Amino acid sequence: MPAADGGGVDSCRRDRCHLATDVAAEQDGILYRRQLRDLGLDRFDVRTEVRAGRWCKPTPSTVAMFTGALTQRQRWWVALLESGCSAAALDGATALQAAGLINFEAATTISCPHGAKPRCVDGAVIHITEWRHSGDLVNVGIPRVRPETAATRGALWARTDRQAALILIMAVQQRLTTAKRLQWELGRIHRHPRRQLVHELIADLTDGVQALGELDFARMCRHRGLPAPSRQVVRRGSRGRSYLDVYFDDYALVVEIDGIGHLGGLQPVDDALRQNAVSLCADTVLRIPVLGLRVAADAFLDQVADGLVARGWRRAA
Repeated sequence: MPAADGGGVDSCRRDRCHLATDVAAEQDGILYRRQLRDLGLDRFDVRTEVRAGRWCKPTPSTVAMFTGALTQRQRWWVALLESGCSAAALDGATALQAAGLINFEAATTISCPHGAKPRCVDGAVIHITEWRHSGDLVNVGIPRVRPETAATRGALWARTDRQAALILIMAVQQRLTTAKRLQWELGRIHRHPRRQLVHELIADLTDGVQALGELDFARMCRHRGLPAPSRQVVRRGSRGRSYLDVYFDDYALVVEIDGIGHLGGLQPVDDALRQNAVSLCADTVLRIPVLGLRVAADAFLDQVADGLVARGWRRAA
């Protein structure tokens, strides 16, 4: 009879373990210790499964229903559960990666709503934000905010202006969201030190009336004490007429301001042909992406100044 009782206990524990495995399937095989307790499994049950080589413990507070290396997605689950915040969600660049963003590396970013008190998680940045609204979260899969929400917040939280621009442009280029959705999302955020820059970057992505262009470049030149350039100079060549964005007439120096539209389709081919035609006429061509004027204006204007000095310009005393 005692043996039968023991078998019954083992059978019940196995049933609870199978149930835990089923529940964990919705979380890529990862469970929080509290979830296991709610399923009737205590620390001794967990220890038994770990010692048997069926489970493993990525962190003290999480259990994997398998052994071996964790995938990136499973590591995100561990970070979310380890935070101890039931409303934690992937945010910023990490939420974009979960939505399919490629070729971008950053620390795991998590957001929790205002008032939450999450625990620190190694390798993760946790933002407690009042920007969390109902409807922000994707309803299926790993907890994460929508791509436009993630891109906007990611740009605001970025370490540098350059990284902010990269997050926005990659999210749009990889078709995870649109500039129009980014504009709407930014409209919900009224105060942030980088808000104006993000607003301007999104305008550049739409090639809207507020996008930087030749007039802005001419203003920057005046501010730096550089000579005033001509704009939209017409040249005729074997391919017909072409328009040069900016031309310093006295120094044979051309500056082309490339908007976002220059990055897609066959536009780079047309740009290269035009640049080659101008260069064959002995003019020097400098190309400046419009985003470069947002995040690295001084560096590009230094190059323009160097080009002018090499062609005889001298700054007034």
